[in-house]
Amino acid sequence: MKIIVPMAGRGSRLRPHSLTVPKPLIPVAGQPIVHRLVKDIAKVLKQPIEEIAFVLGDPAWFGDDVVTSLKELAKSLGAKASIYRQDQPLGTGHAIMCAEPSLSGPAVIAYADTLIRADFNLDPEADAVIWTKKVENPEAYGVVNLNADNHITELVEKPQTFVSNQAVIGIYYFKDVAVLKGKLQEVLDENIMNGGEYQINDGILRMMQEGKVFKTGTVDEWMDCGNKAVTLETNTKMLGFLKADNQEQLIADSVTLENATIVEPCYIGENVKLSNATIGPNVSIGNNCVIENASVKNSLIQNHTTIKNTNLDQAMIGNHVKYNGEFTKISIGDYSVLE
Repeated sequence: MKIIVPMAGRGSRLRPHSLTVPKPLIPVAGQPIVHRLVKDIAKVLKQPIEEIAFVLGDPAWFGDDVVTSLKELAKSLGAKASIYRQDQPLGTGHAIMCAEPSLSGPAVIAYADTLIRADFNLDPEADAVIWTKKVENPEAYGVVNLNADNHITELVEKPQTFVSNQAVIGIYYFKDVAVLKGKLQEVLDENIMNGGEYQINDGILRMMQEGKVFKTGTVDEWMDCGNKAVTLETNTKMLGFLKADNQEQLIADSVTLENATIVEPCYIGENVKLSNATIGPNVSIGNNCVIENASVKNSLIQNHTTIKNTNLDQAMIGNHVKYNGEFTKISIGDYSVLE
């Protein structure tokens, strides 16, 4: 089994945090988004992963440190890492084709801006599986249209009339991804574009037209990381899941507490100092942070940051920040100073 991860986008909706760190590398509950995504997919697949192919953007943005991180992720799962580049933002179909040498055999394609919780078996009779989540407002999403056999016959973007409540979340399984590669190559050769981009849906539609069987794999939780608000919501949900699973150490042994209280669930990294502080619930704090005379809840703080004299709620704060004040709902990027 292979996992193909297109992740070349700049993550503009998550600025300022994605100005200095590619969005898939921003930590949620103590681990980068893409790390959690790939590990969770590996759990669902319940079979060995032989290769993980990452499609990155400009090397000036996705540099050597990113490549090293992704290679270590693949190694931790016993897989080979392949690194490809998408030099132009030409859409989902184009991004997948940038990994053309890896497009053979069974594979999962997963876009690195979402996290999931799921437990199901892949249907051996399906040529492909599109992972979906039941939603209350399907008109806001791309959804699948199902026939009487529960086979997917169509992908409908933001339907004005009801089609189904199964929203496409951006994770796909192909029994042989080379079939998709062939159809996407046709799309590129014929210059078929939607919104100025080559889309994976056009390749999928051609597979359906040839009679390939597409089925749904429904996830229990679909958590977005597209902007600050939903990323904080995802951090809260993930902390709750991790606390219930009890499989990860969420509070490092090196954390120092001086008249401080931790209200779980929280993730607190290495060498964090908490003084006269109440932390939690639903807070993630990266390594080497200092928090003094403060209350922090429902927030995400990255590495090497100092927070003093404040009460924070729904705050997302980047790396190397110094913050001393009385604001609450804030969003601060890396290397900011507010005193």
